[in-house]
This record gives sequence, C-alpha cells and structure tokens, in this order.
Amino acid sequence: MSEKEDLAKQKAEAAAKAKAAALAKKQAKEETAEKPEGEMDIAKQKAEAAAKAKATALARKQAKAEAAEKPEGEIDIAKQKAAAAAKAKAAALARKQAKEETAEKPESEMNIAKQKAAAAAKAKAAALARKQAKAEAAEKPEGDMDAAKQKAAAAAKAKAAAAAKAKAAAAAKNRTAVQESEEVDTPSEISPNQSKLDQIVSAIESHVGQGALLENYINRLSKDVPTLVANPDTYFSIAKFLRYDEQLDFSYLSELHGTDFESHMEIYVHLHSFKINQSVALKVKLDRDTPVIPSLVPLWSGANWPECEAYDLLGINFYEHPDLKRILLGEDWKGYPLRKDYEPYDVEV
Repeated sequence: MSEKEDLAKQKAEAAAKAKAAALAKKQAKEETAEKPEGEMDIAKQKAEAAAKAKATALARKQAKAEAAEKPEGEIDIAKQKAAAAAKAKAAALARKQAKEETAEKPESEMNIAKQKAAAAAKAKAAALARKQAKAEAAEKPEGDMDAAKQKAAAAAKAKAAAAAKAKAAAAAKNRTAVQESEEVDTPSEISPNQSKLDQIVSAIESHVGQGALLENYINRLSKDVPTLVANPDTYFSIAKFLRYDEQLDFSYLSELHGTDFESHMEIYVHLHSFKINQSVALKVKLDRDTPVIPSLVPLWSGANWPECEAYDLLGINFYEHPDLKRILLGEDWKGYPLRKDYEPYDVEV
C-alpha cells in the first residue's frame, strides 16, 4: 500500500470518528432535553463513563497499531517508559494515601507508627552490622582472629578482676565497720554494770596511777562486761591489784588468749570475783614485731597453759613464765600458725 493510500485511509477514519462523536453529542443533547434533572445527572455520569471507556479502547488500539509498526528495540523502550510511568504514578498515589491516613490518625497512633519504623530501622542496621562483621571475619586470616579473641578474653578478665576487687574492698570496709562497732559500743541506755566499772577504774587510778589505763568501756557484745585496756608498762601492776585488793578480790582467771590484728597483737584476760560477784576483762596491746609481756602465772596458776598456747601459736613471749614452751607443736616447728601472715614451712603439711 502506498503512502497516499495510507494518508487517505487515516483521513477517512478521522472523519468517521468526528461524525460519530457529533452524532453522539446530538443524541445526548436530545436525551438531556427530554429527561428530568435527576435522570440528567445519571445520564451524564453514564455518558462520561462510556466516553472514558471508548477513549481508553481507542488509545489501546492506537498503541497496538504503533507497536506493530515499531521495531523491537523501540517497543522495549516504550514498555520501560510505560512501566516507569506506572511506578511513579503508584508511588505518588501511595504517598498521597499515606498523607491522608496520617492526617486521619490520632497522635498516639502516629507515635506507635514512628516507634515501629525506628525499631525496624534498628533491626535492619543490626542485621547489616552482623553481616559486615561476618564478612570481615571471613576475610581475616586465622592469626588476626586469634588475636581478636585474645583481646576480648583479656578485656573480660580485666573487667571481672575489677569487679572482684571492688567486691573485696566493700567486704573489707564492712568488716572494719563491724570490728569498730565491736570494739567501742555507744548504747543509748546506761549499762547496769557502769557503776561497777566506775568503781574499779577509780580504785585502779588511786592505787596504780592516773595513766595506768589507756581505755575502759562496757562491752555490750559480751554480756556488758566491764573492760579495761592497760598500758603495757602497767599491765602486771593492774593485774596484781585486781588479784589482791581486799575489796575487789578477782581470784579466778577463767580465760587468757592472744589475737593477731595484723597491726598489733593483743592479750585478753577474763577474771571473776566471787566476793563482789562480778567479772572483768583486762586487755593489753603489744608490738607485733616483738610481742613481749610479763607472765601472770605468779598471780594465777591457771595462766600457765594459756600463755604457753599463745607462745606456741602466736609467738608472744611471756617473761618470768616458769616453763614457757610449745605444747601443741614441736620445738623445731617453723613459724606460728595463728598469725595472719603465716606460711607453712612444708607446703605439703
């Protein structure tokens, strides 16, 4: 078919379309003139729908005709353009709908939606980080992997050691507070033994001297026993006064033991007077490097074995003791087991 024939055919089709459109308009006007207002609106809507359908069909027909005439490369490009236009149109519609939904939603729903979006973004970022870490780990040689593991293990050990150190420090602080509360108790009520303690202290200061006692108090943790802390130089003199004073007469020694407080050694003596029906504690603090104190055996024979025990296990030397010796360990034993810094000579023992 020649170009002239194609042009004539296209003109004829256009004239037919124009004639059909004019006829349709004329019929629509006639029908509109005859119909009432309600039917007019329905007729308009139907006419518009029919016109749109007819235009869409004509557009598809023309598109097919153009596609038949175009080569394959141009058809692909046209399809891509049409797909891109459809996607853009869909995206614009989605954005419009999202805006409309956002405008309709209350503030609380908006916040929930934002939180969900943020959580999804975080999850996506975490997944990406894990993926990158795996990829980096796969790329690293074995030596680098081992070094990274060692660094992580060292950091974990350091953290655990710091936590253990802090815990130990807190425990030591608590022990110190408990020890101080045991040493000096400040009750709100006066002890029933306070008058007896005052009587004993007054008698000691009158007969031995004002500086004979370093301290005196009621030990609430030990049945309110009056406690006397003697100066090492006056320890034996105070003990002798308590033993032979006619008013006091502490004739019975019920206990004597030593203790290592790391900063010093201490001797604790518990005495009882049947005459006044009263107990008293006599304490003395000693130098830890050279713990030497007079023996109480000349005053109370019951001090014999307790002083030997303190010598055996703590290394406290009681001079003028009649027979100071080790009673639990052999004479060739190295060290004193009740000292806080004791280390066995034979590690297998």
